[in-house]
This record gives sequence, C-alpha cells and structure tokens, in this order.
Amino acid sequence: MDRKQLQYQVACMRKSLFDQGYLDEQFNQLEDLQDEANPNFVEEVVTLFYSDSSRFIHNIEQAMINKPNIDYGKLDDYMHQFKGSSSSFGAKKVKKECSQFRECCSAGNIEGCIKTFRQLKARACHFEEEAGNILSAGKTSWNR
Repeated sequence: MDRKQLQYQVACMRKSLFDQGYLDEQFNQLEDLQDEANPNFVEEVVTLFYSDSSRFIHNIEQAMINKPNIDYGKLDDYMHQFKGSSSSFGAKKVKKECSQFRECCSAGNIEGCIKTFRQLKARACHFEEEAGNILSAGKTSWNR
C-alpha cells in the first residue's frame, strides 16, 4: 500500500472514532502538539493511556472484590483518576462511563457500579483496539 493510501486509511479510521463518539475535540488538541520535534507524541500518549487504563481497571476490579464491604470512596477516587486520564486524552465515551460509575458510587449502588464498569471496560477495550489499528496501519500517521 502506498503512502497516500495508508494516510487515507488512517484518516478514515480516525474519523470513524470521532463519528462513533469515542473521541472529542481534546484529541485534536493533542494532535496539534505533535510536530517535527515530537513526531511520536500521539503514539506515546496513546500508549500511556493504554497503560493507565489497564492499571485503573485492575485497581477498580480489586476494590470491587470486597463485596459487600465496598469502599465507595476508594472506588470513586480510582474512577476520578480514570476520568481525568480519559478527559485529557479525549476519550469521550470512556469519560462518560466514568461519570456514570461515579454517580453509582455516590448513590452506594453496587449493582449500578458493576453494570457501568462492564460497559466502561467494553468501551475502553473497543477504543484501544481501534486506536491500535490506527497505530499499526500508519505507525505515527495520526496527523490529520
């Protein structure tokens, strides 16, 4: 596949993430920070987001194991961090699920937490797969 075809493919996959609501304007701002001095900036941020997501998901799963003695404050703290990471990255759907989870924590609703957490994990996993496809297709071709 030639370079123009590859760039077109990457642009289509990127647009799909926006069209599906997985990314928001914050991601455009991250892309604007990538330049000749930092040619792999977006790839590095995506990789960091993957790492953070995995850590947050693991911590939340561990905190929810203590059912019925759930520490909602601890869960809320973990999810607050996850939401911050998602917001700074532009992961719109993940951020939305984080907000819903936090609402369930505030209400002491463990069933709501479990349901929302499953959705959050699915959204994060789907997003990571799609972003990974873009990275593997164009390596550092996130540029618009």
